[in-house]
Amino acid sequence: MTGETVPPPEAVGPLIRGLAVVDRLSVAGGRRSVGDLVRDTGLARSTVDRILSTLARVGYARLDGRDAVLTPALMELGNAYLAASGLAGPLGPLADRLAEELDESVSLAVPDRDGVRFVHQATRRRAMSVAFRIGDRLPAECGAVGALFAADWSVDDWRLWRRRREADPGNAAFPVVPRGAERAAASFEERITRARRDGWSLDDQLIEPGLVAVAVPVRDGAGHQVCVVSVVSHTSRHDVGSLLEAVLPRLRATVAAMEGTLASPGTSSGSPAGAPESAGTASGRPAAVRPAAVASVSDRARTSKRELGSEFVESLARGLRVLAAFEEAGVPLSGLAEATGLARATVRRSLLTLVHLGYVAVEGSLFRPAPRVLDLGFACLSRLTLPQIARPHLSWLVERVHDSASMAVLAGDDIQYVARVPAVPAVRIMSVDITPGTRFPAYATSMGRVLLAGLPPAGRAASLARADLRRLTRHTVTSAERLATLVDQVARDGYALVDQELEEGLRSVAVPVRDRGGEVVAAVSVSMHAGRGTTGQARENVLPPLREAAARIEDDLHVAGRFTRIPAG
Repeated sequence: MTGETVPPPEAVGPLIRGLAVVDRLSVAGGRRSVGDLVRDTGLARSTVDRILSTLARVGYARLDGRDAVLTPALMELGNAYLAASGLAGPLGPLADRLAEELDESVSLAVPDRDGVRFVHQATRRRAMSVAFRIGDRLPAECGAVGALFAADWSVDDWRLWRRRREADPGNAAFPVVPRGAERAAASFEERITRARRDGWSLDDQLIEPGLVAVAVPVRDGAGHQVCVVSVVSHTSRHDVGSLLEAVLPRLRATVAAMEGTLASPGTSSGSPAGAPESAGTASGRPAAVRPAAVASVSDRARTSKRELGSEFVESLARGLRVLAAFEEAGVPLSGLAEATGLARATVRRSLLTLVHLGYVAVEGSLFRPAPRVLDLGFACLSRLTLPQIARPHLSWLVERVHDSASMAVLAGDDIQYVARVPAVPAVRIMSVDITPGTRFPAYATSMGRVLLAGLPPAGRAASLARADLRRLTRHTVTSAERLATLVDQVARDGYALVDQELEEGLRSVAVPVRDRGGEVVAAVSVSMHAGRGTTGQARENVLPPLREAAARIEDDLHVAGRFTRIPAG
């Protein structure tokens, strides 16, 4: 990290200040009052207001009362690093498979200065399990992973580590490290020696009492460590000896498969330990970037500058656009200028600033995002659930239609509510109290029909065949043939309208929410009193904003779910 040195003369001051605000928001878990941000950063209130206004307009933050809140769209930046590293995408499925086979947590980590950074997690559902998130950074001396990376450290690397240990012996700069982990420093050099000799490393409750781990490095064709795979268990299942015996052979086989994957044509490791693998594609064009993410930031920036004027910090938005543009390691300045549509001089100044702050690394004339990019909100946003992603958009929807909005998932033959925002002022339109966890039969609800329509044909037919089609009101469809026809129509139309079939007087409209692969993972709906208009008016007035809300949820879900799993509840 070079952020403690004097910025170069061409550094972009607004970009430095804007990223400082994002960093403080990230350290606070993604939410912080504006007043606290002013105190945290030492910036003027007017400066923080302009930065937050800019972040909101490019979609990376929102204001919630007095608080600033990071949004899932910010994960575009971390996604750019993860894509450019070439590790999480190709190696993640192999780590997931190993976790399934061993029934233990498996992680991928990369070196990050005098620490290690997690880039993939395959955890198990247990009372005691790994609590670290993708993007979290640990001191190198804590755990099995750092000893392997430190085996290749240079004199400068050791100097950096010792300087940090002297200044911060209690690891206060690493908020995710449990208290007491500083004792790991005493055995660090001994563990490095063993790791260099054995080719693997152990963690006997160094990070946290009760957790044990074994780690093996993944190397590129030149023999450089590009990442480390670690398997973590609990002492109720293994001690370090039994874990080593049970895990090491299968772990080594997985590492061999990972090294084979990285050696395959078209797969770039984006090695953080060595030079970037390629400056471009086979066609000679600049290395690929992510046009959709860059275009979305660019479009929002242009619109916002026109609307907000001096309240919009354009140089901050441009710097974020550059950072979002990476898709591979080893991109020349010309490639980033072409991808972002910005002048070379503008891109150059942004890159100089990002290099100074430690978010971008440069080797010769080529640039790559550094692991520190994950500090920009990725860790705190990586464990968002689908309901948490949806809730701000459901609130937006309620403000526009003045009726309650909900999200549900399929749970057997029922729907289960996972989020709900009531209308304000609240108007009771049902005889039941709908809260997250409430279940209703899928066949009689608009969200249920949307979710049934999203099933493969065989699954849809099986669900309808076993449904207990009871008459809930005089309007309830109980004919299996009629219901199958209605669900088929929902699949064609992309929405469902159910009028008083669940409860007299209740009408609802629902649309699907799809993941990155196009699968229906949830439904969102608006519920209203049937006496307030016709079904045609409901379609005309409610369906367009409902579809827009679903599209907003999908946009966030697709960004957040690129390298992380998003739980449905």
